[in-house]
Amino acid sequence: MASAADGIGSLGTEQSHINVPVADPGAWATAMNNLGIVPMGLTGQQLVSDSICIQGFDPNLGILTPINPMMAGITLVPPHPVAELPVIKEIIHCKSCTLFPQNPNLPPPSTRERPPGCKTVFVGGLPENATEEIVKEVFDQCGEIVAIRKSKKNFCHIRYIEEFMIDKALYLSGYRMRIGSSTDKKDSGRIHVDFAQARDDLYEWECKQRLLAREERHRRKVHEERLRPPSPPPIMHYSEHEAALLAEKLKEDNKFSEASAVLFTWVDRGEVNRRTANHFYSMIQSANSHVRRLMNEKAQHEEEMELAKEHFKNSLLAILTQFEQITAVFTAATRQKAWDHFSKAQRKNIDIWRKQCEELRNAHSEEIMGIRREEEMEMSDEDLEENPCKKIRMEDSVLSAQSCALREENDSLRWQLDAYRNEVELLKKEQGKAYRTEEDHTQEQQLHFLQHTMQNMQQQLLRLQDELKGKELELEQARDEQRYLEGEVLSLREKLLNAMESVDLMNHNSEGLEKGVNGTAALYHHREKNNETVIWGPLRSEKEALLLGIISTFLHVHPFGANIEYLWSYIQRLDTKISAGELERLMVRLPNMFKQEFSGVGATLEKRWKFCGFEALKSA
Repeated sequence: MASAADGIGSLGTEQSHINVPVADPGAWATAMNNLGIVPMGLTGQQLVSDSICIQGFDPNLGILTPINPMMAGITLVPPHPVAELPVIKEIIHCKSCTLFPQNPNLPPPSTRERPPGCKTVFVGGLPENATEEIVKEVFDQCGEIVAIRKSKKNFCHIRYIEEFMIDKALYLSGYRMRIGSSTDKKDSGRIHVDFAQARDDLYEWECKQRLLAREERHRRKVHEERLRPPSPPPIMHYSEHEAALLAEKLKEDNKFSEASAVLFTWVDRGEVNRRTANHFYSMIQSANSHVRRLMNEKAQHEEEMELAKEHFKNSLLAILTQFEQITAVFTAATRQKAWDHFSKAQRKNIDIWRKQCEELRNAHSEEIMGIRREEEMEMSDEDLEENPCKKIRMEDSVLSAQSCALREENDSLRWQLDAYRNEVELLKKEQGKAYRTEEDHTQEQQLHFLQHTMQNMQQQLLRLQDELKGKELELEQARDEQRYLEGEVLSLREKLLNAMESVDLMNHNSEGLEKGVNGTAALYHHREKNNETVIWGPLRSEKEALLLGIISTFLHVHPFGANIEYLWSYIQRLDTKISAGELERLMVRLPNMFKQEFSGVGATLEKRWKFCGFEALKSA
């Protein structure tokens, strides 16, 4: 059998050359390039440049290297062509024949389903005068051929040594073969290459599959043996020496499990008799002594579990507190004082975050209340005899406590109402169509009484619901009133500061006005002194001196001034107990060092504080 290196075109310089008449070197080079082979001339030179051929192809290597036929660029058959770039087949000139491609407008040749492990192809449509040598010359370039079985009816079967060579042979399907330069009908034919189902291929494939199955079973067996737990150690037979050793092991806590298993095995085997009864009794007594230890361990674990529950509850309460703080921040941000300064997108995000935070806070609060109810139920079961009328302490405000009480009473009344309805329905069912007796009359009276009671309960329920709604409205009105009062306090504070500033300006303009201003300032000072607040005057403590230095430094690096909220947010990092009102009163008391200016118009009106200490020194 000739090797694949003996194919057409002198595939390597070290391979034996075959004299192939090349009528058109350009067409030959194009056809070989489509087949994935570097076109070589008779002298071993490439017919086309490297840029056209396969990238990185070594001409000293044959085309029969065991490579993956499905890898693009290194097989005889190129990868599946893309719709935009169809493969153009060219004329292939061989030594004894010429292969002409089919019309590119025709559909590609059809093939059957590929059998498993297929290494044999069916080649039909051969010319009548085609010999086995001509067929071998054409298809030997696709790979090493094991056998060719040619029939007398213009077809043959070709078996290759590897499966991927079949794909290379299928590329020649559709070509028209012409032997030599003859135009006789017996010397031409259209080749059709298709998969063939051979018993040898199927047998080899089944052998390979059985080999793979054996390897898989062996791998699984090894894996199962590696993961299988070790066998328990064998139990020794009973003897006085082993019994003495086992008695010592039963007294130790770390060896008790192993020793108890040995003791159980001896007893189960029937080693207990009249002679060994005393030994076994002492060992059973030693095993019984561990009961108290186990109970102590259980109590210790229960105590640890209670501590863990308490720690978990405290953690949940801390988380709930932080949720409340975050909700308070969102509530403060939604007030008109800060809400007007946000853009539309920022308001939307803040609103979404606030709703999500409230939902999480409510869910978390319900979880904590569920834990509390479970604890109260456990405590009520334990202390039922001691304190059957234990009351639940409410941690909410007065209105919230009343609302909760009304809700609970509402639920209890609703349950009683359902119970009365069930009794009425039962009485109606029991009331038959028989004659009315004295007992029936009594039942009817009871029925009327129950109906009257049910109506009273319904009225009471409606009244309680109205009271609940009224309490909720009162609570909401109180909250609105609180918000209104806070807004009024803020507006009054701003008006007072504006009045103080106007008084300060009038003090520099006229002496006559200065007396009136001083009288007003004295009156204001008297009122503020009664309220235990000081506005004018020198520094009172070392803390005020420290705050004065920090404020002067901060405003000095802000030549355009800063509003009181910005200044307060900076100083609050150093002292969390300081408030914006204290800072503003301190700066108002020192008009020679700090001055207040207004910028903007309308809704954008903003008050800014500036440092003017150096200006006061220059003027002095």
